[in-house]
Amino acid sequence: MDLIDKALEFEQRKMRSLSTSDRVKLSREAKTLILGLNEIYKEKKDEKIMDIMKRLTAIKQKVEKRLKGAPLV
Repeated sequence: MDLIDKALEFEQRKMRSLSTSDRVKLSREAKTLILGLNEIYKEKKDEKIMDIMKRLTAIKQKVEKRLKGAPLV
C-alpha cells in the first residue's frame, strides 16, 4: 500500500507557480503512479483505488493542458 500513500501525498502537493520542467516531472510522476495503481486495481478491483486514479488523471490533465498552452487560432 506504499504506492497508494504516495498517490495520496501527490494529490496534496501545491501546484502553484511551477516551471515547465516541474510540470513535466509532475506529469511523468502522475503517469507512473496511475499505471502502478492500475496494476493493483486489476488484482483487487477496489473502487477506492479507481477513485484515486481518476483524481490523479484529472490533475495530470490540468498540468498537461498548461504545458501545451493556448491554441493559436
